[in-house]
Amino acid sequence: MPYGGQMAMVSVQELLQSGVHFGHRVSRWNPKMKPFIFGKRNLIHIINLRETIKGLIQAYEFCKKLASDGQEVLFVGTKRQAKKVAEVEAARCQQHFVSERWIGGTITNYTTISSRLKRLLEIESQEAAGTLELYTKKEKAMVMREKRKLKRNLDGLRNMRKLPAALIMADPRREKNAVAEARKAGISVIALIDTDGDPSSVDIPIPGNDDAMRVIQIVFSRLADAIIEGKTRYALVLKQQEEQRKKEEEERRKKAAEESAKRKEEEAKRAEAAKAAEAAKAAEAAKNAPAAEEPKKPEAPKTKAVKKEDVPAKP
Repeated sequence: MPYGGQMAMVSVQELLQSGVHFGHRVSRWNPKMKPFIFGKRNLIHIINLRETIKGLIQAYEFCKKLASDGQEVLFVGTKRQAKKVAEVEAARCQQHFVSERWIGGTITNYTTISSRLKRLLEIESQEAAGTLELYTKKEKAMVMREKRKLKRNLDGLRNMRKLPAALIMADPRREKNAVAEARKAGISVIALIDTDGDPSSVDIPIPGNDDAMRVIQIVFSRLADAIIEGKTRYALVLKQQEEQRKKEEEERRKKAAEESAKRKEEEAKRAEAAKAAEAAKAAEAAKNAPAAEEPKKPEAPKTKAVKKEDVPAKP
Protein backbone atom coordinates (compact mmCIF):
# COMPACT_ATOMS: atom_id res chain seq x y z
CA MET A 1 0.00 0.00 0.00
CA PRO A 2 1.53 3.34 -1.00
CA TYR A 3 1.64 6.26 1.39
CA GLY A 4 2.46 9.90 1.10
CA GLY A 5 -0.29 11.67 -0.84
CA GLN A 6 1.61 13.80 -3.33
CA MET A 7 4.92 12.45 -2.03
CA ALA A 8 6.75 10.23 -4.48
CA MET A 9 5.28 6.80 -3.91
CA VAL A 10 6.75 4.76 -1.06
CA SER A 11 5.09 1.50 -0.10
CA VAL A 12 4.99 -0.30 3.23
CA GLN A 13 6.43 -3.32 1.45
CA GLU A 14 9.39 -1.30 0.22
CA LEU A 15 10.02 0.07 3.69
CA LEU A 16 9.76 -3.36 5.31
CA GLN A 17 12.14 -4.89 2.79
CA SER A 18 14.67 -2.15 3.51
CA GLY A 19 14.63 -2.98 7.22
CA VAL A 20 13.63 0.53 8.24
CA HIS A 21 11.73 -0.81 11.27
CA PHE A 22 14.72 -2.47 12.96
CA GLY A 23 16.04 -0.37 15.82
CA HIS A 24 18.99 -0.92 18.14
CA ARG A 25 19.22 -3.26 21.08
CA VAL A 26 16.80 -2.46 23.88
CA SER A 27 19.70 -1.69 26.22
CA ARG A 28 20.85 1.17 23.96
CA TRP A 29 17.56 2.97 23.55
CA ASN A 30 16.89 6.63 24.27
CA PRO A 31 13.66 6.98 26.30
CA LYS A 32 12.75 10.04 24.22
CA MET A 33 12.21 7.67 21.28
CA LYS A 34 9.40 5.84 23.09
CA PRO A 35 6.58 7.52 21.06
CA PHE A 36 8.14 6.12 17.87
CA ILE A 37 8.63 2.52 19.04
CA PHE A 38 6.10 -0.19 18.22
CA GLY A 39 7.54 -2.89 20.47
CA LYS A 40 10.52 -5.18 20.82
CA ARG A 41 11.55 -8.52 19.41
CA ASN A 42 14.55 -10.59 20.49
CA LEU A 43 15.88 -7.67 22.55
CA ILE A 44 15.66 -5.39 19.48
CA HIS A 45 13.31 -2.43 19.39
CA ILE A 46 10.85 -2.36 16.48
CA ILE A 47 10.10 1.09 15.11
CA ASN A 48 6.51 2.05 14.39
CA LEU A 49 6.27 2.21 10.61
CA ARG A 50 3.41 4.71 10.77
CA GLU A 51 5.68 7.13 12.60
CA THR A 52 8.36 6.62 9.96
CA ILE A 53 5.92 7.44 7.18
CA LYS A 54 4.52 10.41 9.09
CA GLY A 55 8.00 11.86 9.57
CA LEU A 56 8.91 11.22 5.93
CA ILE A 57 5.78 12.99 4.69
CA GLN A 58 6.41 15.96 6.97
CA ALA A 59 10.02 16.20 5.80
CA TYR A 60 8.94 15.87 2.16
CA GLU A 61 6.48 18.76 2.38
CA PHE A 62 8.99 20.87 4.29
CA CYS A 63 11.75 20.35 1.71
CA LYS A 64 9.35 21.01 -1.15
CA LYS A 65 8.28 24.29 0.47
CA LEU A 66 11.89 25.36 1.04
CA ALA A 67 12.84 24.66 -2.57
CA SER A 68 9.72 26.39 -3.91
CA ASP A 69 10.81 29.48 -1.97
CA GLY A 70 14.27 29.40 -3.55
CA GLN A 71 16.01 28.07 -0.42
CA GLU A 72 18.81 25.48 -0.40
CA VAL A 73 19.60 22.42 1.72
CA LEU A 74 22.75 20.59 2.74
CA PHE A 75 22.94 16.78 2.79
CA VAL A 76 25.17 15.49 5.58
CA GLY A 77 26.33 11.87 5.45
CA THR A 78 29.76 11.24 6.92
CA LYS A 79 29.09 7.67 8.03
CA ARG A 80 30.13 4.94 5.63
CA GLN A 81 26.59 3.88 4.67
CA ALA A 82 25.52 7.46 3.90
CA LYS A 83 28.52 8.88 2.02
CA LYS A 84 27.71 7.81 -1.52
CA VAL A 85 23.96 8.29 -1.09
CA ALA A 86 24.44 11.88 0.12
CA GLU A 87 26.70 12.69 -2.83
CA VAL A 88 24.42 11.12 -5.46
CA GLU A 89 21.13 12.54 -4.19
CA ALA A 90 22.57 16.02 -3.56
CA ALA A 91 23.93 16.07 -7.12
CA ARG A 92 20.60 14.86 -8.51
CA CYS A 93 18.64 17.72 -6.94
CA GLN A 94 21.51 20.21 -7.40
CA GLN A 95 22.10 20.83 -3.71
CA HIS A 96 25.16 20.64 -1.45
CA PHE A 97 26.68 17.83 0.60
CA VAL A 98 29.25 16.94 3.22
CA SER A 99 30.32 13.31 2.95
CA GLU A 100 33.70 13.46 4.66
CA ARG A 101 34.62 14.97 8.00
CA TRP A 102 32.42 17.83 9.15
CA ILE A 103 34.69 20.87 9.23
CA GLY A 104 34.10 22.93 12.36
CA GLY A 105 32.60 26.28 11.39
CA THR A 106 31.04 25.05 8.15
CA ILE A 107 27.92 26.94 9.21
CA THR A 108 28.95 29.15 12.12
CA ASN A 109 32.15 30.40 10.46
CA TYR A 110 31.18 30.27 6.82
CA THR A 111 33.46 33.20 5.95
CA THR A 112 36.51 31.03 6.62
CA ILE A 113 35.01 28.14 4.67
CA SER A 114 34.39 30.51 1.76
CA SER A 115 38.03 31.58 1.78
CA ARG A 116 39.13 27.93 1.65
CA LEU A 117 36.76 27.33 -1.26
CA LYS A 118 38.29 30.29 -3.08
CA ARG A 119 41.70 28.76 -2.50
CA LEU A 120 40.52 25.47 -4.03
CA LEU A 121 39.20 27.28 -7.11
CA GLU A 122 42.45 29.24 -7.35
CA ILE A 123 44.54 26.06 -7.37
CA GLU A 124 42.28 24.45 -9.97
CA SER A 125 42.54 27.57 -12.12
CA GLN A 126 46.34 27.51 -11.88
CA GLU A 127 46.35 23.83 -12.76
CA ALA A 128 44.15 24.40 -15.80
CA ALA A 129 46.29 27.32 -16.98
CA GLY A 130 49.49 25.31 -16.55
CA THR A 131 51.08 27.82 -14.17
CA LEU A 132 51.81 25.08 -11.64
CA GLU A 133 54.51 23.88 -14.03
CA LEU A 134 56.49 26.98 -13.07
CA TYR A 135 56.75 25.71 -9.49
CA THR A 136 59.53 23.50 -8.23
CA LYS A 137 58.73 19.82 -7.90
CA LYS A 138 58.45 20.15 -4.13
CA GLU A 139 56.24 23.25 -4.30
CA LYS A 140 53.94 21.61 -6.84
CA ALA A 141 53.63 18.50 -4.67
CA MET A 142 52.64 20.66 -1.69
CA VAL A 143 50.03 22.54 -3.71
CA MET A 144 48.54 19.32 -5.10
CA ARG A 145 48.40 17.85 -1.59
CA GLU A 146 46.57 20.97 -0.44
CA LYS A 147 44.16 20.63 -3.36
CA ARG A 148 43.35 17.00 -2.56
CA LYS A 149 42.62 17.86 1.06
CA LEU A 150 40.44 20.83 0.19
CA LYS A 151 38.55 18.89 -2.47
CA ARG A 152 37.98 15.94 -0.19
CA ASN A 153 36.47 18.10 2.55
CA LEU A 154 34.84 20.93 0.61
CA ASP A 155 33.96 19.62 -2.85
CA GLY A 156 30.29 19.31 -1.96
CA LEU A 157 30.16 22.95 -0.84
CA ARG A 158 31.84 24.59 -3.84
CA ASN A 159 28.57 25.97 -5.24
CA MET A 160 27.12 27.09 -1.90
CA ARG A 161 26.87 30.89 -1.96
CA LYS A 162 24.71 31.25 1.14
CA LEU A 163 23.86 29.25 4.25
CA PRO A 164 21.36 26.44 3.70
CA ALA A 165 17.86 26.63 5.13
CA ALA A 166 18.01 23.02 6.32
CA LEU A 167 20.31 20.05 6.91
CA ILE A 168 19.29 16.53 5.85
CA MET A 169 21.20 13.77 7.62
CA ALA A 170 21.27 10.21 8.85
CA ASP A 171 22.23 9.51 12.48
CA PRO A 172 22.23 12.87 14.30
CA ARG A 173 24.25 11.29 17.11
CA ARG A 174 27.17 10.85 14.75
CA GLU A 175 26.58 14.25 13.13
CA LYS A 176 26.30 16.02 16.51
CA ASN A 177 28.71 18.81 15.50
CA ALA A 178 26.63 19.61 12.43
CA VAL A 179 23.45 19.53 14.54
CA ALA A 180 24.98 21.88 17.13
CA GLU A 181 26.04 24.40 14.47
CA ALA A 182 22.66 24.25 12.76
CA ARG A 183 20.79 24.85 16.00
CA LYS A 184 23.09 27.75 16.85
CA ALA A 185 22.46 29.32 13.44
CA GLY A 186 18.70 28.68 13.50
CA ILE A 187 18.87 26.19 10.63
CA SER A 188 16.35 23.35 10.53
CA VAL A 189 17.54 19.75 10.86
CA ILE A 190 15.81 16.80 9.20
CA ALA A 191 17.20 13.48 10.36
CA LEU A 192 16.75 9.76 9.92
CA ILE A 193 17.03 8.80 13.58
CA ASP A 194 17.36 5.39 15.25
CA THR A 195 16.13 4.25 18.67
CA ASP A 196 19.35 5.42 20.34
CA GLY A 197 18.94 9.01 19.16
CA ASP A 198 17.41 12.12 20.70
CA PRO A 199 14.45 13.30 18.60
CA SER A 200 14.35 16.61 20.48
CA SER A 201 17.74 17.54 18.99
CA VAL A 202 16.27 17.80 15.49
CA ASP A 203 13.33 19.63 13.96
CA ILE A 204 11.85 16.82 11.87
CA PRO A 205 12.76 13.31 13.06
CA ILE A 206 12.20 10.40 10.68
CA PRO A 207 12.36 7.32 12.93
CA GLY A 208 14.12 4.46 11.19
CA ASN A 209 17.16 2.26 10.92
CA ASP A 210 19.97 4.74 10.26
CA ASP A 211 22.58 2.00 9.78
CA ALA A 212 21.01 0.45 6.68
CA MET A 213 22.21 1.93 3.40
CA ARG A 214 18.95 0.99 1.66
CA VAL A 215 16.92 2.91 4.26
CA ILE A 216 19.16 5.96 3.93
CA GLN A 217 18.80 5.74 0.15
CA ILE A 218 14.99 5.67 0.36
CA VAL A 219 14.82 8.65 2.72
CA PHE A 220 17.40 10.78 0.93
CA SER A 221 15.98 10.02 -2.52
CA ARG A 222 12.42 10.95 -1.48
CA LEU A 223 13.62 14.22 -0.01
CA ALA A 224 15.64 14.90 -3.16
CA ASP A 225 12.42 14.30 -5.13
CA ALA A 226 10.70 16.89 -2.92
CA ILE A 227 13.44 19.42 -3.61
CA ILE A 228 13.22 18.81 -7.36
CA GLU A 229 9.45 19.29 -7.24
CA GLY A 230 9.84 22.48 -5.22
CA LYS A 231 12.52 23.83 -7.56
CA THR A 232 10.24 23.16 -10.54
CA ARG A 233 7.55 25.25 -8.88
CA TYR A 234 10.09 27.94 -8.05
CA ALA A 235 11.26 28.04 -11.67
CA LEU A 236 7.63 28.38 -12.78
CA VAL A 237 7.08 31.21 -10.30
CA LEU A 238 10.22 32.96 -11.55
CA LYS A 239 9.04 32.54 -15.13
CA GLN A 240 5.63 33.98 -14.28
CA GLN A 241 7.25 36.86 -12.42
CA GLU A 242 9.52 37.56 -15.39
CA GLU A 243 6.56 37.47 -17.78
CA GLN A 244 4.62 39.80 -15.46
CA ARG A 245 7.63 42.12 -15.24
CA LYS A 246 7.93 42.23 -19.03
CA LYS A 247 4.19 42.86 -19.35
CA GLU A 248 4.31 45.69 -16.83
CA GLU A 249 7.39 47.15 -18.51
CA GLU A 250 5.65 47.01 -21.90
CA GLU A 251 2.58 48.69 -20.41
CA ARG A 252 4.78 51.39 -18.84
CA ARG A 253 6.51 52.01 -22.18
CA LYS A 254 3.16 52.12 -23.99
CA LYS A 255 1.71 54.50 -21.41
CA ALA A 256 4.82 56.69 -21.55
CA ALA A 257 4.60 56.80 -25.36
CA GLU A 258 0.90 57.71 -25.21
CA GLU A 259 1.57 60.45 -22.65
CA SER A 260 4.44 61.78 -24.75
CA ALA A 261 2.26 61.86 -27.87
CA LYS A 262 -0.52 63.55 -25.90
CA ARG A 263 1.89 66.18 -24.57
CA LYS A 264 3.21 66.87 -28.08
CA GLU A 265 -0.35 67.17 -29.40
CA GLU A 266 -1.28 69.60 -26.61
CA GLU A 267 1.89 71.61 -27.22
CA ALA A 268 1.09 71.77 -30.94
CA LYS A 269 -2.45 72.94 -30.15
CA ARG A 270 -1.14 75.57 -27.75
CA ALA A 271 1.39 76.76 -30.35
CA GLU A 272 -1.35 76.93 -33.01
CA ALA A 273 -3.64 78.80 -30.63
CA ALA A 274 -0.86 81.24 -29.74
CA LYS A 275 -0.13 81.77 -33.43
CA ALA A 276 -3.80 82.40 -34.19
CA ALA A 277 -4.07 84.79 -31.25
CA GLU A 278 -1.00 86.67 -32.43
CA ALA A 279 -2.45 86.94 -35.95
CA ALA A 280 -5.78 88.19 -34.61
CA LYS A 281 -4.02 90.72 -32.45
CA ALA A 282 -2.04 91.99 -35.43
CA ALA A 283 -5.21 92.26 -37.53
CA GLU A 284 -7.00 94.17 -34.78
CA ALA A 285 -4.07 96.55 -34.43
CA ALA A 286 -4.05 97.18 -38.17
CA LYS A 287 -7.77 97.84 -38.16
CA ASN A 288 -7.61 100.42 -35.39
CA ALA A 289 -4.57 102.30 -36.76
CA PRO A 290 -5.34 105.90 -38.31
CA ALA A 291 -5.21 106.24 -42.09
CA ALA A 292 -1.82 107.39 -43.29
CA GLU A 293 -1.64 110.90 -44.97
CA GLU A 294 -0.44 111.11 -48.55
CA PRO A 295 3.05 112.52 -48.66
CA LYS A 296 3.25 116.11 -50.01
CA LYS A 297 4.97 116.61 -53.32
CA PRO A 298 8.06 118.80 -53.01
CA GLU A 299 7.53 122.33 -54.38
CA ALA A 300 9.59 123.38 -57.38
CA PRO A 301 12.13 126.04 -56.46
CA LYS A 302 11.06 129.57 -57.51
CA THR A 303 13.30 131.13 -60.21
CA LYS A 304 14.10 134.83 -59.94
CA ALA A 305 13.35 136.90 -63.08
CA VAL A 306 16.50 138.24 -64.62
CA LYS A 307 16.35 141.82 -65.63
CA LYS A 308 17.83 142.92 -68.93
CA GLU A 309 20.14 145.41 -67.34
CA ASP A 310 21.52 142.70 -65.17
CA VAL A 311 22.80 140.81 -68.16
CA PRO A 312 26.38 141.81 -68.85
CA ALA A 313 27.03 143.39 -72.22
CA LYS A 314 28.94 141.52 -74.80
CA PRO A 315 32.35 142.92 -75.44
